[in-house]
Amino acid sequence: QVQLQESGGGSVQAGGSLRLSCVATSYSSAYGSLCMAWFRQAPGKLREGVASILWSSGKTFHRDFVQGRFAISRDNAKNTMYLQMNSLKPEDTAMYYCAANWAYGRTSCDTLETSYNYWGQGTQVTVSS
Repeated sequence: QVQLQESGGGSVQAGGSLRLSCVATSYSSAYGSLCMAWFRQAPGKLREGVASILWSSGKTFHRDFVQGRFAISRDNAKNTMYLQMNSLKPEDTAMYYCAANWAYGRTSCDTLETSYNYWGQGTQVTVSS
């Protein structure tokens, strides 16, 4: 069982920055590697994947709509995943969720909702114009 807790959301003006954090409590790399990802859900829209990272290698994937603006990373010592969000736009307004699942030997991770079993409660990001 992997428990996830997000933090770092807030309200910013367009062009601003935020850094989201997701702590994976009760996880140890001795148990195996994780795929971890950030998702978001705007009001009235489906949840969509934003970026993913393979815990063991740090290999990342970013969706096109955040390429060059957002960066996913992790800190092994702190069991924490981050999402650095720069040049924020009003359309980035959403509830952001972190998610995880065991990597089972995978060499890369995707951003498909069905690939993840463990979810955090979410943190709200609001970008005003």
